[in-house]
Amino acid sequence: MKKNAEYLKKVPFFQGLSEKELEMVSDVMLERFFPKGDVLFFEGDPGEALFVIKSGRVKISKMSEDGREQILHILKAGDIFAEVILFDQGSYPATAEAVENTTCWLLRNAAMEKLLASHPQLAIKLLRIMSRRLRQAQILIRDLALHDAYSRLAGLILRLMRREGQATERGILLDLQLTRQEMASMIGTSRETVARILSRFQKEGIILLNKQQIIVLDEEKLREWI
Repeated sequence: MKKNAEYLKKVPFFQGLSEKELEMVSDVMLERFFPKGDVLFFEGDPGEALFVIKSGRVKISKMSEDGREQILHILKAGDIFAEVILFDQGSYPATAEAVENTTCWLLRNAAMEKLLASHPQLAIKLLRIMSRRLRQAQILIRDLALHDAYSRLAGLILRLMRREGQATERGILLDLQLTRQEMASMIGTSRETVARILSRFQKEGIILLNKQQIIVLDEEKLREWI
């Protein structure tokens, strides 16, 4: 099996395809490298392709009317994004930026439509991904409306813990590679507020901070803030 097809086999979205089918997908994929800080596309740009992250991380965000950034998702290797354009043929609904050196595969609309036509189960997977992200957006809207900054940050840490947490002897490790400003933009508050809350959580023995790493020491106490 070709190297790219071998990797695609590990991507949840493509699981279930045969080796021959994976090779067919890899043949029509375009590989692109984006240095840290590069914008893959801006909100409102014509939608042209679905993206699969081969390595690195991508930030998906929208800009509010007053010019503030609202981070919707931080995606990692194996994740796909910009899938919505396959259904509405419209523009990209958000901005995508590489938060570290990132390599992506692009599947042009025509190639993806052909793939979905021959493999309906992939369309179902796409709908599940879209439903999950819609649910996350609804949670974000609810949190912004009903919860204070402490609750929102506690909820964010718990969600990231479920998604990316690694069990260690000391607790659940989150190697986020997120700045305090990026975390603030994910919960609609200021960098200073995030720094203050993280410091309090650490003083209370809930977490342990190490640069951009967070170790969750007491999950139950973190839940109490919600």
